[in-house]
Amino acid sequence: MTDKPSPPAAPAAAPQPSRSSRSSQPSQPSLQDRLVAAGFGAGWALVPHLPERLTGRAFDAAADRLWRRRGSSVRRLEANLARVRGTSPDDPAVRALSREGMRSYFRYFHEVFRLPSVPKAEIVARTHVSGAERIFENLDKGRGVVLALPHMGNWDQAGAWLVGSGHTFTTVAERLRPESLFRRYTAFREGLGMEVLPLTGGDGQNFGTLAQRLRAGRAVALPAERDLTARGIEVSFFGSATRMPAGPGLLAVHTGAALLPAIPYFHGRDWGLDIHEEIAIPEEGTRQERTAAAMQSLAAVFERGISAHPQDWHMLQRLWLEDLEPRA
Repeated sequence: MTDKPSPPAAPAAAPQPSRSSRSSQPSQPSLQDRLVAAGFGAGWALVPHLPERLTGRAFDAAADRLWRRRGSSVRRLEANLARVRGTSPDDPAVRALSREGMRSYFRYFHEVFRLPSVPKAEIVARTHVSGAERIFENLDKGRGVVLALPHMGNWDQAGAWLVGSGHTFTTVAERLRPESLFRRYTAFREGLGMEVLPLTGGDGQNFGTLAQRLRAGRAVALPAERDLTARGIEVSFFGSATRMPAGPGLLAVHTGAALLPAIPYFHGRDWGLDIHEEIAIPEEGTRQERTAAAMQSLAAVFERGISAHPQDWHMLQRLWLEDLEPRA
């Protein structure tokens, strides 16, 4: 296990409409990339066939090992958690919280390897959901739903719950390196019942495809507190400026779909999922102004969800603008 763990292969936020798509040949994978891909392949092949308690303890031990080293990823997690708690990264309470955070982060990976072998009925039964009717009532009357969520808990499991409840959905996935790992992750999510669109290297029509799904009365799910495109909407988040991807708000403005914040977290050995009230889209203003207002409202809900379950917020990257390195 390296000092800097690979980030969870989370779905990415919906890109804004663009005139052309970026399409390039994937670069030759490095040795580290190939080892990561091999490790994930071994995880999907072996972990489901081993006792869950045994593998769970192994993942906890790996998380603790990285936490004790306090490498760059752990220090970044602690800096982010300090902002959430309104204290210093040197606060002993933050240090203790970061250990829980690393265990939660590694639990996500552990569950990713086991999820394909877990019956859908069990996933649904063990998911404790509040506000599920906000999804189902909209979908049942033919209105599309944009589920926007932070990188918390196990978002793949939350997607499996939605599929197990009888509703397929579409998401957009960050393109991982090497390409073989991206294909494995895509196959994993498609096996759970999701439709997965690549963030880059596709046909450049993601926004149109997502809008089409929403107009057809279907669901779209997009993590939304970290901008990967450099074209995000600036919002205030825990008292400081950051950028959130415009996609969730822009899709709601563009299609009239319901924009619902979703907060996934771990609930003991089970899972929790809070579906919050629909984000109100302003009726006045330009499309950009209405989108920005929606994303600021979404950020406020995310603040409450993350504050309630900070140990399950898997943000090991720079997020706030003052922490970002200048772009080339």
